[in-house]
Amino acid sequence: MAAFPTLRQMQFFTALVRRRSFSRAADDCFVSQSTLSAGVKEFETILGAPLVDRSARSFALTSLGEEVASRAQEILALTGELVRIAEARPPLTGELRLALIPTIGPFLLPRLMPLLDETYPDLRLFLREELTDTLVAGLRSGRHDMAVLALPIEDEGLDTLIFAEDPFVFVCRPDHPLAGQASVSSAEIGRENLLLLEDGHCLRDHALSACKLQDRQTADAFGATSLFTLAQMVRSGLGSTLLPRLAVEQGLAEGAGLVAVPVRDGEASPSRDLGLAWRHGSGREAEARALAALLA
Repeated sequence: MAAFPTLRQMQFFTALVRRRSFSRAADDCFVSQSTLSAGVKEFETILGAPLVDRSARSFALTSLGEEVASRAQEILALTGELVRIAEARPPLTGELRLALIPTIGPFLLPRLMPLLDETYPDLRLFLREELTDTLVAGLRSGRHDMAVLALPIEDEGLDTLIFAEDPFVFVCRPDHPLAGQASVSSAEIGRENLLLLEDGHCLRDHALSACKLQDRQTADAFGATSLFTLAQMVRSGLGSTLLPRLAVEQGLAEGAGLVAVPVRDGEASPSRDLGLAWRHGSGREAEARALAALLA
């Protein structure tokens, strides 16, 4: 009978892939480095091929190792789902690997963490910040249990839940002609030298869509990689921008000496939806609803 890898070996290997270091992976698994190294070696022996390129000067996987890492994460995620269903334990207890996009995480976590500590003291939370495409891939592979992100997304194989609406706010220097207005319209914004995050950030697409703007109405020569950089670019006089109210309420505009003006088109305020996503069939819905109740 053929020998099969154990879940423990896969846990060792995926920890190594995640941490890219035998010593750090061993710490995460609460074993010695020699124990973890031996477990990974046994895993390779059973599969009949090396997974880690030990000839490389820095940590690297073989091509097979890359494929096995993805499959092992899926197997461990499915196993975790089986255990969770069988235990029927209360939501938000034990481990939760939560991923957030960078335009939400820094502004939501200061409010969320104290609430989680108080309401769910038995929760052991592991946080990860990633762009939307990478984050969604992590959900599907089992690398993440749940994610906080802006909706809509390509949600095949995922369940989603909206917990809040996050209106966009026009942000400019105090000497800008629109700074003194009670509100601005999308038409007025369309005539501005608008700075946005670079391609790859979903906030850019959501802002353009919500305010009915085209890419040609933005400052193509400049693209920020974070909202903090974007605020400093506006402060330097390079243009104006759209920020989510979530970030403005955490002092991003005020801290940079900028003015925030609500965006209104008639009675409507262009916005993005904030939501949670998790893998379909993972048994995470109760946890998602409990988390959404804290976030709403």
